[in-house]
Amino acid sequence: MLITGSITAEKIGAYLQHEISLDDLVDWAERALMEGELADNEPQELAEVLARLGLADVRNFGLSWDDCETLLHQLGYKAHIEIHSV
Repeated sequence: MLITGSITAEKIGAYLQHEISLDDLVDWAERALMEGELADNEPQELAEVLARLGLADVRNFGLSWDDCETLLHQLGYKAHIEIHSV
């Protein structure tokens, strides 16, 4: 599986939008690091972001909104929030 910054940003977005759980995000990041191939044109930050996501289920690390913003920024993305009535 080829891993890109775009795919990783989509996974973080899916987590923030409650489309996937933290456990699913962590599992994906761990598999991406172990089995995936980082695209050649991706910066070193991609591996660092994946490693950080892989630790997000450890109590001392966790994954806050600020963490997600920072990780997305490292990948060249910016988070945007929209509020809708239910």
